[in-house]
Formats: sequence, C-alpha cells, structure tokens
Amino acid sequence: MTSTTDIVAKLWGLCNVLRDDGVTYNEYVTELTCLLFLKMLEETGRENRLPDGYRWGILAKKEGMAQLDYYKAMLLDLGKAKDGLVSAIFVDAQTRLRKPTNLKALTSNIDHLDWFSAREEGLGKMYEGLLEKNASDKKSGAGQYFTPRPLIDAIVRLMQPQPGETVQDPAAGTAGFLVAADRYIKDHTDDLYKLPEAQAFFQRHNAFVGAELVPDTHRLCMMNLLLHGIEGGVDNIDALSPDGEALSKANLILTNPPFGSKKGGGRPTRSDFSVTADTSNKQLAFVEHIVRALKAGGRAAVVLPDNVLFEDNTGRRLRTWLMDLCNLHTVLRLPTGIFYAQGVKTNVLFFQRGKTDKANTKAVWVYDMRANMPAFGKTRPLTVADFAEFEIAYGTDPNGGAERKEQGEEGRWKRFSRDAIAASNDNLDIAWLRDTEAEAEEALTEPEDIAAAIIGHLRAALEEIEALSEEIEPDSANELPALAEAAE
Repeated sequence: MTSTTDIVAKLWGLCNVLRDDGVTYNEYVTELTCLLFLKMLEETGRENRLPDGYRWGILAKKEGMAQLDYYKAMLLDLGKAKDGLVSAIFVDAQTRLRKPTNLKALTSNIDHLDWFSAREEGLGKMYEGLLEKNASDKKSGAGQYFTPRPLIDAIVRLMQPQPGETVQDPAAGTAGFLVAADRYIKDHTDDLYKLPEAQAFFQRHNAFVGAELVPDTHRLCMMNLLLHGIEGGVDNIDALSPDGEALSKANLILTNPPFGSKKGGGRPTRSDFSVTADTSNKQLAFVEHIVRALKAGGRAAVVLPDNVLFEDNTGRRLRTWLMDLCNLHTVLRLPTGIFYAQGVKTNVLFFQRGKTDKANTKAVWVYDMRANMPAFGKTRPLTVADFAEFEIAYGTDPNGGAERKEQGEEGRWKRFSRDAIAASNDNLDIAWLRDTEAEAEEALTEPEDIAAAIIGHLRAALEEIEALSEEIEPDSANELPALAEAAE
C-alpha cells in the first residue's frame, strides 16, 4: 500500500516536467488542483456535480491538441457551472500549459497513482500534504498562505471548537485553521455520527465561514474544504472591504492575517471601522474586524506580528479598545524561524469578547516561547511537542479561566495586571528572559534559512519605517513634494 507521503512526492515531482513550459511552482499546484478535482470526483462517484460532457475519463483518453483544447473549454465552462462549489473552484481558471505532451504527462501520471491507498488514508490528507510541500519550498513563494500545522493544531486543541458553533477565518489562505477545527470536532463526535442529523448538516454546510482575497489561493482553499467534507463557506472577498461586514458573526475566530500594509497605502473601506479607519496596517485592521465579528462571549486566537503589540498611535488605541471590549487573557510569544518569512517575530493573542464594552481585561498572561529556543528552520522544523509545556500552562479552559501558576523570573509564564500594562502605555511586547535570538541565528546552517533571516530583519525595518511615515502629520507629508520642487 502506497503512503500519502509517496503519492505527494510523485505529484510534486511532476512539476519538473512542466518547468520547460514556463509553469511556476505555485501555478503548478493551481493547475494540479483543477485536474485532481476532476479525478477525485470520478474516484468518489460524484461526477454528477459536473455539467454533461465534462468527465475525467473523456479528458484522460484524448491525445495531442484535441486534449489541450478540450481541457481549455472544460475550464471555461466549469467556471460557469450551476454547482456553486464547482464554479468557485474553476472561476477564471486558465491553463498555463502550452505543450500537449505536458498535459498528457499530467493526466497519465494522475491516472496511475495508487488511488485506493489515497482514499484509504484520506484524499484530504493527500491534498494537505501537497499544499504543505508547496509552502515549504521557498521557490514557490506560497509560504505566506500557510501556517505551520503544529501551531494550528496546538491552537485548535486549546480553543476546543464545539458542534453547533460558527467558526470564522477572515484570512483563510488554504483553509488550514478551518480544516483543523473540523477535524477536532469530528474526532470528538465519531465523524459527526454522534450528532443529530440537523446538527451534522450544519457542520458540513454552515459551520465554517471566511474570506480569502487571492483568487488562486481561494481555489486551493475550496478544494481543501471539499476534500474534508465541508461544502464551501469561504468567499473570494477582502474581509477589510464592505464585503467583510456581511460575514456571519462567529463563536470562534481562528486566523493568521497577512503581514504588511494595504497595497498602495490604501485604508480599510469598512463603514463600521472606527479605530483603524485611518491606517494602512492590515494586521491592526484585521484585529478590529475580529473583535466586531465575534458574538458576545465568543473567543478568538490570532497570529500577529510584534508591531501590533508595541506600535504607537493607532496601535495603542486598538490595544486599549481591545482590552476594554475583550478579555485578552493570553499572549504566546512565538519563536522566530517557523514561518516562510524567517525573521518576522510573531505572537498568538487569545481573547474572549465581553458582554459589556468596558474593562473586560483584568490581567494578561504571557508565555515566552521565543527566548532560549532552538534555531527553527529547515534542519529543525517546528513540532507538536514544542507546544506541550505551553498547553499545560494554558490549562483546560479555552477562555483562560483555568487555575494558572507563574513560573518566576526565570520561567516562561508570567501574569501582568491590567494596571501594570496601562503604566507601560498598553505596550504588550513584554519580555523578561534574556534574548538569545542572535545566538540562535548564528546556529543556522542552511543557506535558505540564513537568507530568510536576513530578509525578515529587512522586512521588520521596513515596517518600522512605514509606521513612522504614518505618524507624520498630513500637512507635513503634503509639504514634501513642494520642497522637492523647490530643490529642483
């Protein structure tokens, strides 16, 4: 029996065949998604979702230009299909293939995979493996849409999604958080069989909602949801636009918003935004969306870069507002090197929406998983075991209500009162252990890891420059072009 890892390796190996056709790594996975969707419908007996005349068997048997022409027509028409999921996966899909021999190589190799083993281990597991392979390959550039699985799984275990809850990810990427939340619920309900029929239907069709802005990433997201038995739920929209206001209110939000500023310096266009309406910082705007999208008593776990914790002006106003409206009970300082952007320093904020809008945060517990940690990267990947001590310290209550015990000045786990945080201008970038980041980076050996660390430092410097430029008064900013003209 072939393992999922072997199947993924074979699929990934096919990208070498396509490079001479000008197909990039990321385009290859998108191309492969369209073909795998057709093949998987055949394997699972669900080809009735496709319009008449379009079947994998017909495509696979054709040869030469006839096959390529049929495939192009197929993509165009499936994008207009009446089945909402089919049209979502194929909307605006175009093949990057120009040589008929390369399409034939793909269809033939896909046909010869061990589909019995793939079904036995789970088609969703196979597809997740392919997405992970794509994200870990620096050449693909796909890592920005991929949160490490051990981190996702640790967060989901702590937040304990329950049947009947609406779970949202406003920056869904390839749906890692939503799929993990679904898996957690299925593991605790015997694959939903313990639930009443109506509740099981809700889990498959309505429990998971979200947004993904990038069309090709949205395509991968929809495919991943489908293969895990989730029918749609994620829209191809910008959560920071008016479309985001229409997303269902959530009991639980799990997300890793994109880093950086809104392109072209644009501001969010949400009429309901009051705190972040004047900033182009996407992470700050996503935090406002999350707080507003939570139901009273709803909970959230959000991956955010360090600048959200210490940035002044809008950043400070947002943190004060967040701690008023929500109980921000836990901050996890993540180690460097676990993301595609190696040097970017990140955290997970855990909070619960209050039932009132004042003084919901009494204290914040901080766990420092960054200081005195190994140099994470290609040679030392993040694992589930790395989160074991934090999960014990966090406790069994998803809202941080379990009994907690500080670990002292030399420990990783400390409590900070709301008054103490206010005294430091609501700065949440709290560290007390000696920072050994420089020593950890000196231990990096892989050229990819070293280069990524350098890029991360440059990005952090650029973010600080962008934050500084936003603090310049508009009048001062308007004077700059006039000064330039005078200099000429």
